[in-house]
Amino acid sequence: MTYPAFINEVPKIRLYDPLTEFLGANDDGVIEYSYLDAVKLAGHSCPTVASAYWMTYKALKALYDEDLPERGNILVEFRQGSADGTSGVVANVVGLLTGAGNNTAFKGISGRFDRRDKLLFESNIDSEMRLTRLDTMQSVNISLSLQSVPSSPRIKELLIACLNGMASDEDFLEFRQLWQARVKAVILDHAHDSNVFQITTV
Repeated sequence: MTYPAFINEVPKIRLYDPLTEFLGANDDGVIEYSYLDAVKLAGHSCPTVASAYWMTYKALKALYDEDLPERGNILVEFRQGSADGTSGVVANVVGLLTGAGNNTAFKGISGRFDRRDKLLFESNIDSEMRLTRLDTMQSVNISLSLQSVPSSPRIKELLIACLNGMASDEDFLEFRQLWQARVKAVILDHAHDSNVFQITTV
């Protein structure tokens, strides 16, 4: 699989998953996810997928500092409904990384490792998303603003041409490069921009 080189520059997320250890998927339960894993899950790389990955990275850092986050023991809440805007896409990525699931998720073993009802929508929160450690009940609010992340004015024009079958091979290549350049800007160039990624401890 070939993909833009910048994807390898995005820091990975390491977590401890007790279910993984319990069932012997690996020896110590430590799992490492990359942005490429999020891309594979979504089937594409875009500012929304990049933002979902990086919001989770920053939220977990705020909640656990240098400790390994415990996958499956994190509550994820969204202010919007699952079908509103990009909430569903973001939730899929955040669920992959945190192990949080809805009522169709893994129901556990004898009362342990239950992943259900830990991914909630239309919650009464004052941010776009909230992550809560279920062991300490510490929470962080996360909001996103991409207005300050530059985007080439050519993207819209080229997108229309590509969708209408009017783009040349050169146009299509330029579109893809410009599209991924904005993804890179979101997840790397603005990774620590507090105007873009707003993280607040509750």
